Amino acid sequence: MSDYNILNLFVYHFPVSGVTTSLLLPPAVAFVISFFASMGGVSGAFLILPFQMSVLHFVSPAVSATNFVFNIVAIPSGVYRYIKEGRMVWPLTWTIILGTLPGIVIGYYLRVYFLPDPRGFKFFVGCVLLYLAVRLLYQVIAKGISPKNPNHPMGVNGNLNGSMVGNISISWKKTEYEFQGRRYSFGTQAMFLLAFVVGIIGGTYGVGGGAIIAPFCVAVFHLPVYTVAGASLMGTFLSSIAGVGFYSILPGPQGLSTSPDWLLGALFGAGGLAGMYLGARLQKHMPDRFIKGLIGAATLFVAQGYIRQFFA
Repeated sequence: MSDYNILNLFVYHFPVSGVTTSLLLPPAVAFVISFFASMGGVSGAFLILPFQMSVLHFVSPAVSATNFVFNIVAIPSGVYRYIKEGRMVWPLTWTIILGTLPGIVIGYYLRVYFLPDPRGFKFFVGCVLLYLAVRLLYQVIAKGISPKNPNHPMGVNGNLNGSMVGNISISWKKTEYEFQGRRYSFGTQAMFLLAFVVGIIGGTYGVGGGAIIAPFCVAVFHLPVYTVAGASLMGTFLSSIAGVGFYSILPGPQGLSTSPDWLLGALFGAGGLAGMYLGARLQKHMPDRFIKGLIGAATLFVAQGYIRQFFA
């Protein structure tokens, strides 16, 4: 049997989404994306969604719900690593969750009733990605801190072994915690309001919101990426559960199907599960400028393509 025929054995038609592709492609793509994205507290869904739309030609509102399925399957492995290493800031996590959940509901109705056309939705996705890319690249170019700086959260050796979040205090106005001998804080109400707005965007986009809030936490609230990643992923995980529930249960306009392609989402999730675990495990050995720069460059590439196609 030729190599061509062997490869064809893995080609499958997904009846829910109408996608026809190799069963090996979704997990392979998700593994690579999630490995790098999880280091910055991003599940990788913000790049997997464009892949589904552009490469697999899955452009109905159900693609957002399928992206949520990917998050549900993939994220727990990364969250496990951050919890195990003591780098989970629980007050930040719950603030993100409580803010994004109501926004997910609004995002669902925006996606289904106002952005069902693939061309318009791609433009919306491009704008969100462009903003995210600019924030990440700005941090790298204008506010980058050399890992050799002893005041940098990684220390002089570029290693976070033994570093844990501690001495947490929380109130309705302010939350504080210590990490690597430094004190960090953020306004609890401000973070909640930000999470709510991001939840609306994330619910429309199908990423849960955490993927967008992570760069805000680093750039606006000046929190170290090594403590933001776990909270962002956990928030994305729980809001994705809510999101897939809304897309599966609530009826779409004029009988339009919004339910996810569970099998396709699970295949993406399987690759993301492995990639996210390894990414979270290796994050402490990587400079934050490398993490932000890599994700920012990939995001900018996808964003400009989607924005250009709207005006073509």
